Amino acid sequence: MKTAERVYRKLMEVPPGMVVSYGELARAAGLKNGQRAVGRIMSQNPYPVIVPCHRVVMSDGRLGGYGYGGAPVKAGMLEREGVRVEGGRIRDHSKMYRFPD
Repeated sequence: MKTAERVYRKLMEVPPGMVVSYGELARAAGLKNGQRAVGRIMSQNPYPVIVPCHRVVMSDGRLGGYGYGGAPVKAGMLEREGVRVEGGRIRDHSKMYRFPD
């Protein structure tokens, strides 16, 4: 299985109303120190309606990039899922998803 496909499959496990950090998603997909690789993969997501790349954020809660309209669109999508965004950041860290080990 290709790296991007592994990452997309893992991301599909993140439920609506939750977000995951680039680093956590990389770890779950088996990419050691793969945060940047995950960011690159998310930026090339050919299936944004199916693969919810808007749910991937930085480990400190900052939204990071979003190629389909920028951070305001990403924030709006997350808000509609019940994730509160203030000042370009996820405020409730209990919304950060952790994959089981």
